[in-house]
Amino acid sequence: MTEPVPALFDQPALARNLARACAKGQLPPFWETIAVAELVDRLQLIKRQFNHVGLVSLAPAGLEAAIRPALPAGAEVSCLPVFDANGLTLESPRLEPESLDCLLVTAGLEWVNDLPGTLSLLRRALKPDGLLLAAMLGGETFTELRQAWLAAEAAVSAGASPRVAPFVDVRDAGGLLQRAGLALPVADTDRLAVRYRNALSLMRELKSLGLANALADRRRGLTPPGLLAAACAAYHDAHADADGRVRATVQMLYLTGWSPHESQQKPLRPGSATTSLADALNVAERKLPRG
Repeated sequence: MTEPVPALFDQPALARNLARACAKGQLPPFWETIAVAELVDRLQLIKRQFNHVGLVSLAPAGLEAAIRPALPAGAEVSCLPVFDANGLTLESPRLEPESLDCLLVTAGLEWVNDLPGTLSLLRRALKPDGLLLAAMLGGETFTELRQAWLAAEAAVSAGASPRVAPFVDVRDAGGLLQRAGLALPVADTDRLAVRYRNALSLMRELKSLGLANALADRRRGLTPPGLLAAACAAYHDAHADADGRVRATVQMLYLTGWSPHESQQKPLRPGSATTSLADALNVAERKLPRG
């Protein structure tokens, strides 16, 4: 019997936060705008025609306008909302099996509770040899904020409460694509350095973007003013520049995978090589001593 996936995120709370941010015109965040440009560039480099394309984005109209020049005339584009009243739609995306040639995801993967399961469902929505291009926040994102809260709670309160969501490490991302059944997996990363007037300005911006703490195990209730002040002080002490502004890291992960197809390249069977590395490098082959 399959063990249930533990709920890392409070999905209804996250959906409410994102809905408020959308209603106020705060979304998408700046890093999604960067991700859209990056995924469009990558799509344009692929010499293939994609006639049925799916989009998952907090700004689907902008993403569709950006990718249209890379698509053939008459290509069908369908948009899946990132969230609804119950939580993230990526938890159980309503996509017909083998209905898409290409799927672009610029938001949502960092907040699902079952990332391997979600990636598997996205793979099933692709036709054989269909392409998944996705962007998500990586493990180093807001690491300074996480460290500041841990330091403050260690100094002020009895124990630490989860404050900043854990994100996927780039070293694990390729394995997650393989686990989901995607072929030719590639995961790479980019880091953005962002500066704020102070730590409180960063936290206010995250809240305005609908990214207030929505971890399932978060401590409920108001944060004591003394604890908040201690977190801001710890952040400034460790991550302030000479002008007093503080630094924040936003790490982007970019994921590429293909739905399996018999025409794709496959690794050779171990031991099947007919040419030695020494011959290829035109050097003498020497046996290593035993023992």
